[in-house]
Amino acid sequence: MRLSQSFIPTLKETPAEAQIVSHRLMLRAGLVRQTSSGIYAWLPAGLRALRNIERIVREEQNRAGAQELLMPTIQPAELWRESGRYEEYGREMLRITDRHEREMLYGPTNEEMVTDLARQSLRSYRDLPQMFYHIQWKFRDEVRPRFGVMRGREFLMKDAYSIDLDHAGAVVSYRRQMLAYMRTFQRLGLKAIPMAADTGPIGGELSHEFIILAPTGESQVYFDAAFEEIDYTSDALSGQSPEELLRFFETMTSHYAATDEKHDPASWERIASARRREGRGIEVGHIFYFGTKYSAAMGFSVAGPDGRPVHPEMGSYGIGVSRLVGAVIEASHDEAGIIWPDSVAPFHAAILNLKPGDPVCDALSERIYAQAPGSMLYDDRQDRAGAKFADADLMGHPWQIVVGPRGAAADRVELKRRATGERQDVAAADALARIG
Repeated sequence: MRLSQSFIPTLKETPAEAQIVSHRLMLRAGLVRQTSSGIYAWLPAGLRALRNIERIVREEQNRAGAQELLMPTIQPAELWRESGRYEEYGREMLRITDRHEREMLYGPTNEEMVTDLARQSLRSYRDLPQMFYHIQWKFRDEVRPRFGVMRGREFLMKDAYSIDLDHAGAVVSYRRQMLAYMRTFQRLGLKAIPMAADTGPIGGELSHEFIILAPTGESQVYFDAAFEEIDYTSDALSGQSPEELLRFFETMTSHYAATDEKHDPASWERIASARRREGRGIEVGHIFYFGTKYSAAMGFSVAGPDGRPVHPEMGSYGIGVSRLVGAVIEASHDEAGIIWPDSVAPFHAAILNLKPGDPVCDALSERIYAQAPGSMLYDDRQDRAGAKFADADLMGHPWQIVVGPRGAAADRVELKRRATGERQDVAAADALARIG
């Protein structure tokens, strides 16, 4: 994409309404624009980052054996009355009456909907287990939406649902999703820590939230450094068997990890001081095992091996995809702007032509751009070099390929790695090989 022809409206000044780093930088870097309280339009660069996160989330769900479907955003109120959650959910739920006076709602989550779909088609224990997921826009009418996409009213979410015959199968599904989550966050460049959590309005008896460290986090967290040493994408953690998943889960739950609400000072003191980690944390995902809470309430049963009806055991697993864009920025930025992980960045590199109109600079910039136009942003604007450097740092491209008159004359460019600030003078022919 050529920056002179793109819609990436960067801002020099920070909008007054932006209270946290990710909100400020997303507005300044031209990723989003607010259209209403807690509701944002995703501009081209922001959408590219959102889609990159979505792609990784989808790949790991598919790897875990979940099947993708797409459920509607508008749900009938009677399903939520069956489960008993329609009235108790509160005013965060946006309730709607259609032209035929039917009560509907804009779904904040999909436990009822997936239970209804399952009970229509699953009849026997032979039909189980099943695991479904979708990535869908949701709405919760927050009384005070704030912090940009970190706590908006409309948001993109991946939610998955497991359906098993018994408790043993449900726990295997739960562990499989926990591994998928740890792999997902690692691939996004995030160090996430699973922490035991309350089940809240979802219900159930087993729940973990996934926390990443960021200075503006919502709560204080404490954890053992052992979590930082695990490679969740290793072949040794394939998660193919229940036994392997059990070993993984025991590892995850044997190391200390707690938010301030569940923090146990006595247990914390027993950990070697060199291994203690603490700081502010942001929740980026949540998983729940809730047993037969919905299947029993909504009359969903299958024929068991002995022919008797059995209410399947279920779980749900959520990741805030749009929230993750903000969370990545909260965890990875400096005073100059965003520092995107390579896997999330809207553009892998930016070509900075420091002297547009110069035949040698133009020719070299065009030659590099032609080799990978889809992953590069070509700053071809008639603007001063300082403005180009500032915008490139603000937008956080992992690499900057700087084309100046002196270097171009020798067919060389300067490479800058955004995360470290390291600069290299390299032959133009080697630039793309160097950045990978």
